[in-house]
Amino acid sequence: MSDAINDALQRPLASLRLSVTDRCNLRCRYCMPEDEYVWLPRTSILTFEEMERLTGVFAGLGVHKVRLTGGEPLLRHDLPTLVAMIAHNPRIRDLAMTTNGLLLAKHAAALRAAGLQRLTVSLDTLRPERMLAFAKSARHADVLEGVAAARDTGFANLKLNTVVIRGFNDDELADLIEFGRRHDAEVRFIEYMDVGGATRWSMDQVVSQREMLEVLARRYGPIEPVHPIGGDDRAPAERFRLADGTTFGIIASVTAPFCRTCDRSRITADGTWFLCLYAARGIDLRNPRRLGRGAGVPHPGNVAGSQRPRGGAATRRSGPGCPVPDRFAARRPPPRDAYTGRVTSPPDPLSTLWRGGMHP
Repeated sequence: MSDAINDALQRPLASLRLSVTDRCNLRCRYCMPEDEYVWLPRTSILTFEEMERLTGVFAGLGVHKVRLTGGEPLLRHDLPTLVAMIAHNPRIRDLAMTTNGLLLAKHAAALRAAGLQRLTVSLDTLRPERMLAFAKSARHADVLEGVAAARDTGFANLKLNTVVIRGFNDDELADLIEFGRRHDAEVRFIEYMDVGGATRWSMDQVVSQREMLEVLARRYGPIEPVHPIGGDDRAPAERFRLADGTTFGIIASVTAPFCRTCDRSRITADGTWFLCLYAARGIDLRNPRRLGRGAGVPHPGNVAGSQRPRGGAATRRSGPGCPVPDRFAARRPPPRDAYTGRVTSPPDPLSTLWRGGMHP
């Protein structure tokens, strides 16, 4: 039975990003631009059994959407096995994956057969020479082949993610819309956001949602917003419709952060739980479990001093991030017997952290 929980701002713990590897086979300028990286040792990476176990714990707290990520998730050997393990959990109603597409043609059919329901493919440009310059890869044709394989294998609601950067690909918006139309895929344009590291991000490289809509309106005419069915406004992308019915999305993570309605958290490949992409530090879910201490997470009292995510209320920092008021709230007390007053069971660490204000 699910014990769904909400945080102090009544946001549910509904979506989980699960990284299966830290490695990637591209060197995109906005993510991992350096030629060489020191990767996590193999022993540090969560096993499939550990990932299945953690997914089950989160599902018991209300998570019903899981997205497999990386690095590049298809670099993880035998990934369809993990997909099948997670898909077997009836509480997980939406199992998706984000990939750069380089290896997708080879694995699409096996992933589909294992129970993967949705795919998002990163496609930042339709020009091979730009991909070579931007991601240090000459395998643009492999990405397009992967998109075609996903469509032919029967993945519904295929999405294409495009990070829009001024001076790089901001002249391809309409071309990408047309490509998505031909391949029965919905394009989602993403404002270029600062993820730290060596990306050399600057605000002048950001193409805002407003600018994107203006460019597309000059090409296609009036554009109308698509309101979410059932009032579910927690998806990061705002969706729009052209006059001919073609839809696309924009994730305005810089100019219009969606933190106030975010229901996502992330587990890295080595088992660290981040409650926000901007969190400076996460919570180790791996070592306590491997060392045999309880459910695999530390007691919240031991992590109460963890740094707030960048842009959160505690830092009062302007710019991209989480523009919400201070959320440090009283932690929920443990359940007590109605007659004796004694504690009947220890508080669940994951739900206590989510409820108690550790989420951005």
